[in-house]
Order: sequence, then structure tokens, then C-alpha cells
Amino acid sequence: MNLTQGQYLSGQRPATRRRVSSVIIRFAGDSGDGMQLTGDRFTSQTASLGNDLSTLPDFPAEIRAPAGTLPGVSSFQVQFADHDITTPGDAPQVLVAMNPAALKANLPDLPHGAEIIVDTDEFTPRALTRVGYGSNPLEDGSLDAYHVHALALTSQTLEAVKDLGISKKDAQRAKNMYALGLLSWLYDRPTESTLRFLRSKFAARPLIAEANIAAFKAGWNFGETTEDFAVSYEIAPAALPSGTYRNITGNLALAYGLIAAAQQADLPLFLGSYPITPASDILHELSKHKNFGVRTFQAEDEIAGVGAALGAAYGGALGVTTTSGPGVALKSEAIGLAVSLELPLVIVDIQRGGPSTGLPTKTEQADLLQAMYGRNGEAPVPIVAPATPGDCFDTALEAARIALTYRTPVFLLSDGYLANGSEPWRVPEPDALPDLRTEFAYGPNHTTAEGAEVFWPYKRDPETLARPWAIPGTPGLEHRIGGIEKQDGTGNISYDPANHDHMVRTRQAKVEGIARSAPPLAVDNPTGDARVLVLGWGSTYGPIAAACQAVRAAGRPVAQAHLRHLNPFPANLGDVLRAYDKVLIPEMNLGQLATLVRARYLVDAISFNRVCGLPLKAAELAAAIEDVIASV
Repeated sequence: MNLTQGQYLSGQRPATRRRVSSVIIRFAGDSGDGMQLTGDRFTSQTASLGNDLSTLPDFPAEIRAPAGTLPGVSSFQVQFADHDITTPGDAPQVLVAMNPAALKANLPDLPHGAEIIVDTDEFTPRALTRVGYGSNPLEDGSLDAYHVHALALTSQTLEAVKDLGISKKDAQRAKNMYALGLLSWLYDRPTESTLRFLRSKFAARPLIAEANIAAFKAGWNFGETTEDFAVSYEIAPAALPSGTYRNITGNLALAYGLIAAAQQADLPLFLGSYPITPASDILHELSKHKNFGVRTFQAEDEIAGVGAALGAAYGGALGVTTTSGPGVALKSEAIGLAVSLELPLVIVDIQRGGPSTGLPTKTEQADLLQAMYGRNGEAPVPIVAPATPGDCFDTALEAARIALTYRTPVFLLSDGYLANGSEPWRVPEPDALPDLRTEFAYGPNHTTAEGAEVFWPYKRDPETLARPWAIPGTPGLEHRIGGIEKQDGTGNISYDPANHDHMVRTRQAKVEGIARSAPPLAVDNPTGDARVLVLGWGSTYGPIAAACQAVRAAGRPVAQAHLRHLNPFPANLGDVLRAYDKVLIPEMNLGQLATLVRARYLVDAISFNRVCGLPLKAAELAAAIEDVIASV
């Protein structure tokens, strides 16, 4: 039988089919229950149908937290729709809870009337006591406000695979595929891609592959035959612009963007990196692409990683280093050296909760001031930030453009939400990518008073103030590098006070001049009469867009603008801010962009701040926008 959207069993109960515009589902269980894999496969099925989607993986930092405990709960949330969406949703309409801990940890997020699917086999007295339940919530009436489907998922999985001859432990591990099969039936998801994936993933263990496939089919069949699910749901494809699409995470898009940037610059790409959550996936991905001239170096520590990347830049490569906030702290001296040397370097900071080790697997955007000022001396560094997972690709290209054009290190501030979250991404046409080629110095560029032709390593381009990029070993271009201050032009060591003042101001002017080549800040103000502007940066784009949409639907005008360039700010930002009575700045920190905006433009911006390791909630933000509008 064809397994594509077809029934595994024929002649069974006809289900009522109901069309809905969007659904928010959360899979939750122990870290070892495969919730991330389950969510990823459901997302891939959904992407193949053409729905718009947004995901939020959420998992503990421990490699394996104690089973059945609240700290060990791992979840994956996905919203998919027949229209444009920008967030994974505030509250799940469907919760799949594989044990009591998963139920207790996620129940506060559920609205009344939500669907809950639980594995009753895991609701043992011991498991209930471990998470603080005094009685079984499936029996004591505490879940009466929800639609509960109590299913023996583990037992039914064991029954489905009993003839395959695998161990009970391996059989139990397939229960996530049983749940995936059930949800695939319930929401009419295609199945062939998942079956192919399972055969490929477990190709070296064919019995395990067959067990997972059998569990998946059993879950589908249960949905088809049980009376517990009288309705299945259909979500039509979204009306997306024409093109070739794929589902992509932020880290994958960023890796692809760096490869594309190197190709467009006609340079080798060198990544010097030390593994750190949540940036490590970029190292893993780039290591697969040696065919594109990519070299990856897993260094012994953060300092060695950035040092190698800076050395590669000196040698004529597109140098990149990836890290998170703690790694930026360790790299700061080398980043200051890059400022002094004026060499192109892309520093990718996938922000996570802090300070110190903080919340390694949770999201935050609290490294903005660290990127802006976290070095000794006056060491200005351009900063860019992507807005969505797919936008990580374009922002990587922009970071490379700035680094190569202006001979400067550049910060790219992504975060854990963007890194691990996914969305449909339209694959760009190669001809649409920017030309990033740059010229190396090839001979003398200065004539002395005595008429001699010499090479000055710090003689600047009058438009960009960039110094020449001289490849080591080029005859006649020998020059000194290092962290001690250089004389303007010659690059000789200089302790002259006037020269130092000149060099500091020149490096600052070079960074400020980047604003001339960046696009002006665009403002979304559909009615044209909004008096309140919501200004954001980074991954707050999705919640801000959803909140503004809700406020407008309620009949109240509001304008939205989102910054990609954070240093320097867009040239028209001051004019934009002064055009509104009130400016609200939502951030996943305690007001870092708001601090910069207030200081630079003397605008009394209003902060909306949450630092809980999770993305902002659109409904909560919409209420805050309503309050600001009411105060105008």
C-alpha cells in the first residue's frame, strides 16, 4: 500500500475531517524519549506540505538529567499554519506528555480546552511521587478543564514490535515514533519521508529501523481505528512567494551564509572554533564542506580558536570564529588585536542565558553591550543581528561584506532561539547574491617626499578608510603587525600622543562610515497614523510582529521597525525615533538596546524586558503595546 497520506488499514472507521488555520503542538518527555527527533520529523513532514511553520526546541543542559524528573524534561514546540506566522506560538493547543514530569512541567502553559495526550504506562505511583503529585492527575479531576487522551503508549508500542525479536529496552525507545504516527494521522501529515529517514538513520541496525517503523505505523493505525479521536484535522498550504523552499534552522542557515560569502568573495573560508552550546552546530556543519574550500579547526580553547581565525585572515582567508557569551569574554583580547590590525574577521556569537555558565541551552540576547564595549581601550566593532532563522543566511553575507570592505572584525549576534528554531526558507538564486570580491595589495601604494615608491600598510581608502590587505610573502609588501599602536600610513610603532588620538578617531570614523553603505531603517506603519513605534533587534522580531498584528486587528495603529545593524545604527534611526510620541523596545535582557538608544538619541524609550530563557510571548507583548498606546 502507498504510505503517502494513505491509511495503513483500510475499511476502518471514517473520521470527521475539520479544516483549521493553524495548530500549536508541543512534544514533551525525558531527554532520552526522543522528543527533539519527534518534533524534527513532524516539522519536516509539515514543511513538505507547504505550511508556514516556526519551531521552539527546549531541552536541559545536562547530557542526561535524572529520568522522570522536572529538570530532565525536554520539549519541542511547533506552530504550523495556512498563513504567514512569525512565532512557534505562546501556548500549545496540543500537548503530548510522555510521563508525569512532562505533564507537570508543561501544564501551566496550556489554555483550558487544550488536548493532552499522555502515556498512562508511565503514571506509576513512584513516577508521580518523584515530581510531587499526591494523586494521579488522570484520575483526580484536576485535568477536567482539558481534553485528555490517556493512552498506553508504551504497552501498545511493545505489542507492535513483539514479533521483531528486539530487547524490551530497544522496543520502549520506539514509543516516540508511535506518538509521531498518531499525530501524523491526526493532522494528515505525509509519512514517506519519515519512513525513509528511519531506514537511513538505522541502516546499520535494520531491526531497530523496523521496530521504529512498526511503532510509527501502529500509532497511525490507532488514530484511524480508535473512538478516542473522532476528528482529524487539515491545514492547507500557506501562500508563500514562488521559489524552492526547505526547512532550515538558524545555525544551518548561518553556516550556508558563511559558505556563500566565501564563494562570492572568491576566498577560502577558515573557521577557528572551540565547541560551545549553542554554537557548535556551525562547526559541525562547516566541517562537511571541504569541497567548497572550507577549512575547520577545532581548537583547544576559545583563545586559540580566534587566534587561528585572525591568522587565517592575515593570510588572505575569510576568517570566522564561532562561540557564545562565555567564549566572547575569552576572545576579547584577540578581538581587540583584530581592531588594531584592521583585518577582516567575523565573530559569531550565538547568545545564551548568562552570566557565567548561566543557562547553556536557553536563549537570551544579553551580549549586546559586551559586543559593543567588551574590550580594553577604544575598540569599535560593527555589530549585525539576524531576525529569523532564515535571515541568518543574509546576515552572514552582510557581516562578511562589512568585514571585507572595511577591514574590520564584525560581530554577528544570533541566539539560541534562532540557532535551534526553524522555518521555511526560500533558497536564493546564486545570481541574486552580492559580489563580495575584494582586491589584495599587489605593489607600492605611496610615494615618499624623496620620490621613492613604497608600501604603506595603513594608507587608507578615502571612501571606506580601510587599509590595504597585503598577503604575507608578496614581494615588496613586507610590513610589521602587532598590538602596539601604529603610525598612520607607515604602520611603524608609534607612542606619539597626537598620532594615537588620530588613529583612535580614524578607526571610529571607519566604523561609523559603514552606515552610508547600509540600507535605511524601514518602518512598518500600515495606516500611517501610528503614534507608538515598537523597535526591536534580533530574535524578538517574531513576537513583536505577532503582537503588532494582534494590536492592529483590535483597531489600534502601531508602527514596527527592526534593526539588523546595531553598530553603527542606520543613518535615519534618529529621524525615525523622533517621528513618534512613544518608542517601546522589547528585549530579552534588562534594556541594553534601550540604553544605547537613550544615550545616542536622547529619546525616552520604554523598555519591555524578559530574561527567562524563553522567547517573548506575543500576547504579553501585545498587552504592553496596548498600555503604551493608551498612555499617548
